[in-house]
Amino acid sequence: MAGFNHTALSVTKRSSPTKYSAPPVRPRPRDFDVEKHPYETDSDDDSDYSSDGSSPASSRETSGSYDSHRPMLRRKSSAGSQRPSRPIKYGLPQKLVRYLSWALISTVVIFILSLIRMSVISSRRVSVGDLGERPLPPPAPWESFEFLARYYGGLRTLVPFAENKPEYPRPEDEPPANQTKTETTRDIPRSKPFEAYQNRTSKSYLSEYVPVKECFLDAESTIRVPSPHYYAGRTSGFPDNVMGSYDLLGLPEDICFERYGRLGPYGFGYPTKYGGTGTGEHGDKEGSESVWADGSESGVNQIDYRKVNWGEAQRRCHEVNAARFEPKIAAVEPTTTFHILDNVDAKATKREEPASPAPSNPTIGSKKLPRNAVVIRTWDEFVYREEDILQLRAMISELSLGSGGEYDVHLLVQVKDEGKYPIWADSETYEEHLNASVPEEFRSIATLWSQTQMLMLYQGIFDTYIRGPELPAHGSYRGLQMAMQHFAQVHPEYDFFWHWEIDIRYTGHYYNLFSQIDSWTSKQPRKGLWERNSRFYVPSVHGSWEDFKQMVRVQTEMGTPSPEDIWHGLPGAKTPPPAPKGEKPIWGPERPQDPEDWFETESDPIPSTTYEKDKYTWGVGEPADLITFNPLFDPEGTTWLLAKDITGYNSTEGLPPRRAAIVTSARMSKRLLNTMHRETAHKKHHAFSEMWAPTTALHHGLKAVYVPHPMFVDREWPTAYLASVLNSGKNGASGGSRSSVFGEREHNLLGMTWYYNAGFAPNLWKRWLGFKVNNEGGEEFEVQVDEGRDGKGVNGMRGGEGRMCLPPMLIHPVKNVELPVERVGGEEEEEIVESDPNA
Repeated sequence: MAGFNHTALSVTKRSSPTKYSAPPVRPRPRDFDVEKHPYETDSDDDSDYSSDGSSPASSRETSGSYDSHRPMLRRKSSAGSQRPSRPIKYGLPQKLVRYLSWALISTVVIFILSLIRMSVISSRRVSVGDLGERPLPPPAPWESFEFLARYYGGLRTLVPFAENKPEYPRPEDEPPANQTKTETTRDIPRSKPFEAYQNRTSKSYLSEYVPVKECFLDAESTIRVPSPHYYAGRTSGFPDNVMGSYDLLGLPEDICFERYGRLGPYGFGYPTKYGGTGTGEHGDKEGSESVWADGSESGVNQIDYRKVNWGEAQRRCHEVNAARFEPKIAAVEPTTTFHILDNVDAKATKREEPASPAPSNPTIGSKKLPRNAVVIRTWDEFVYREEDILQLRAMISELSLGSGGEYDVHLLVQVKDEGKYPIWADSETYEEHLNASVPEEFRSIATLWSQTQMLMLYQGIFDTYIRGPELPAHGSYRGLQMAMQHFAQVHPEYDFFWHWEIDIRYTGHYYNLFSQIDSWTSKQPRKGLWERNSRFYVPSVHGSWEDFKQMVRVQTEMGTPSPEDIWHGLPGAKTPPPAPKGEKPIWGPERPQDPEDWFETESDPIPSTTYEKDKYTWGVGEPADLITFNPLFDPEGTTWLLAKDITGYNSTEGLPPRRAAIVTSARMSKRLLNTMHRETAHKKHHAFSEMWAPTTALHHGLKAVYVPHPMFVDREWPTAYLASVLNSGKNGASGGSRSSVFGEREHNLLGMTWYYNAGFAPNLWKRWLGFKVNNEGGEEFEVQVDEGRDGKGVNGMRGGEGRMCLPPMLIHPVKNVELPVERVGGEEEEEIVESDPNA
């Protein structure tokens, strides 16, 4: 056929593709350095030529398929360039690769699961406070200060208060504390009864109030209320209080109380067969007999407390003095259904209500007094030791019976195991558990409560469980004020409620303390009050109270350098520290940020003028709604563990303004407790027990006052350094910043006589009772002189000065004090070693 090209029809035999076949690629010239690339990598044979990359043709090709430029003969490869026909491949077996992959994946999964497990365990430990073993921190600076010794001086060194040279604090030019010389005398003066109610017979009192009628311990009105005894002066070298003030509160500082004069009238120091506690038979007893001396036929007035019913005694006292108080209406329980006893109950209640006769003498005043409830917190498993019983007797005698019914003392007892003791099932179960939990003489003043009861009353509260599920918001730790709120609802006869803890001790007279606190707090003006409340008062540094007030005003308005700025004052700093910034003083209610969180604000007190125009007059004469015994600090920014334990508020713009006071003991008004009750029930607002009452008072503009009561310290702190440590918060306050003493730095308060975990407080109290503490003190120390000691420091005291004598002071906490008790009559007599508190 014409034009047919035989060359174009050359046939090539197509081979089947194999795994070694090369993909089709376009041929291209190779340009490379032979010395650098001695081996070909693209060919499957040892030839210097490659097949045409346009098709996967086999090596069997016709001559026509070769290009003309290709040589007909192959060049012989040199020996040095010979190589294998295929590249050698090194690889692990697939089975081994699978095993290694599984091992790697398993290791990663196990590692992740271990991290999750350790995270959960760590969170649980942190929630309960278990931080594990850590290296011990360096000792705090205060641990290097010398202990003060003259707290433990005895009655044989008594000197008039004006002549006493206190061991601490002292001017810088005086000799060190351990070089002061103490002279001992063998004569102990006679103690005197403390007169706490003498102002009630004055003409000024009788012109305003109804006269007081005497109350008795028994129904026959034969056993008078005893009085504690005191000694004039102080033991030589006794230190002055480092914080607070006697003169400011009107408390006596020129007297002191030893253990027999303070506790002897209530059963200490005489046997149980005479109605005492059988304690106080150890140590120095010289001069103690004057406590019970009277003009009776026997010459001894030792009260038999075995048949005293304190509830009935307080009820009788109020009945005979009912004219002194405003008549109250009993709380009415809501009726759920009809029952025929309605009228009978009403008549019986009406017959039991005492009449309030008007004073017949027109010259006698008719001004009414408020009534107070002192509510002491305990629990059903609490062991009432002899020392606890003595304190309860003293409080009831001095506050209630001695005052003519101005105070009533109650026990608020928590039932911890509600499953075992279903007290709400019926009245018989309630009474049975009450009788098993409280000594007979106090059962009539005890009220049982439980966590389930609070959960029923205050439902719907969102619990943050900030301290773990074991400490819920309705429990005694975080929700103790709930029980107080409910107690105030069922006891409308009281105007004020003192929440007191069973481990608080007072060496002076309780009525004198409470009445002076009430009087002083009523006189405090509102201007600058919250700012003064937030600071410790150190007289040796701050001067008089007026000086302290002006210092607080300046610090608030001008600000102070922040203690958190560690570069402040250092030369060479690249950037100057920020200038001190003042803050706006609190004037009236300090509301939460969200108006939706405001509740029943219509009756909140509002200032009638501005802060600048007020002349320290607003609030003068107004009874305080809240009285605390530690500063009311701002927890915001502090390291306090419970600073954020508040719930029920809108926190999108931050937590609401808050205040707190460590130690829950406080006085609260009926108005404050009712506000707290309604906010918790209706708005589901609540906070930690030490923060809830101060925060409510802050939000509603109620009057809150911190009482600067006298506090003592166990070591010789430099007073200026002490003041700077305690008031190390924002603008010279005790809170408001991370440097606050409340939180991680609260160890600085361990050596005080008042704090929730103070170590000095129980040691001082036990030494006062005649115990040996840290191998010091005890019976031998009180009655014998050890000439082998040098008289320097606590461990060098020679002793032989008699029993200790302390001025009026609050001491907290004091727990589990076991007083030696004499053998009960009727038991087998045997020769035993004399009772010793050191055993």
